[in-house]
Amino acid sequence: MHPVLFHIGPITLYSFGLMMATAFLVASYFFTLELRRRGLDERMAGQITIICLIGGVAGSKLFSILESWGDFVRDPMGQLFSPAGLTFYGGFLVCTAWVYFYVRRKKLPFLLFADMIAPVVLLAYGIGRIGCQLAGDGDYGIPSTLPWAMSYPQGTAKPTYTLIDYFKTHMAERAQMHYDSLAAITVGRDQMGGRISRFDEIVTVHPAPVYETIFCVLAFYFIWSNRKKFDGEMGKVFSITLIVMGVERLLIEFIRINPLYWGLSMAQWISIAMIAVGGWMIAFYFPNRKTVAP
Repeated sequence: MHPVLFHIGPITLYSFGLMMATAFLVASYFFTLELRRRGLDERMAGQITIICLIGGVAGSKLFSILESWGDFVRDPMGQLFSPAGLTFYGGFLVCTAWVYFYVRRKKLPFLLFADMIAPVVLLAYGIGRIGCQLAGDGDYGIPSTLPWAMSYPQGTAKPTYTLIDYFKTHMAERAQMHYDSLAAITVGRDQMGGRISRFDEIVTVHPAPVYETIFCVLAFYFIWSNRKKFDGEMGKVFSITLIVMGVERLLIEFIRINPLYWGLSMAQWISIAMIAVGGWMIAFYFPNRKTVAP
C-alpha cells in the first residue's frame, strides 16, 4: 500500500487524491469527445465536471456519515474532514440531481446527457478504486486465503479495526485467526504514523477494489464501443449502465464489510433500485416509445 506517494516540502501527494483527480480528468476527456461527436458545446464538459467534483465529494461524504452515524456522533469533526469514508453512491445520486437541474436550465434533454455521462462515470469509478487500493482505505473485503488475497498493513484503515464487526458474527474465524492476541501486538508504524498490529501483517483479504477496477474498465469498454448503436434511443445507454453498475455493486458488497439493513447494505439496496429503474426503462419505456433521431 502507498497512501502517501511523496512529499514536496510541506505538500503531501496522496495516492487516493491523485487517482481521484485522474478519474475526473479521464471522465472529462471522454465526455468532451461525446459532446464533440454530437455537435454540442464542449465547454459544458468542464462545467459539468466541476459540478460532479463538488457534488460527488459532498454527496459521498454525506452518505458515508449516514451509513456510519455512530462513528460521526463519536467524532464529528474527525469524520467530517477525514479523507476516508467516501460512499460512491452518495456522490452518484447527488451528481445526477445536480446535472439534471443544470441541463434542464439550459433546456436540453437530460437523457441525452445521461447517455454521454453514465459510461464515463463507470470508468471514473474504476479508476477511483485504484486509489482505494493504494490507500488501503477499508474498501477491501472479508478474510480470504485465495492465492490473490492481499494484506493491508500500510493501509489508512487497518484490518484490525475494519474487521471488528465481521468477527462479532464470525466467532469461529476470530478464534482460528487468533485475532484477539495478534491485534494486541504492535509491530510498527505506517507512513502516516498509524499503529500496525501483527494481525494487520498476516491477515489476507479479498482485494475488492481490484475486482471493481477490472470489472468497471471492461464494462466501460463494451458499453463505449457499442454506444453509437443506441443513438436513436435516448436514454438506452444510461439504462444499460444503471443495470451494470447496480449488478457490480450488489455482488461486490457480499464480500465487503458494511452495516446491514434488513440483510443488505445501503449500497445493495440502492443497487437494487438502480437495476429496477434500468430494467423498467428497457422493458417498458423504450418498447412503447417512438425512435428518437440522434
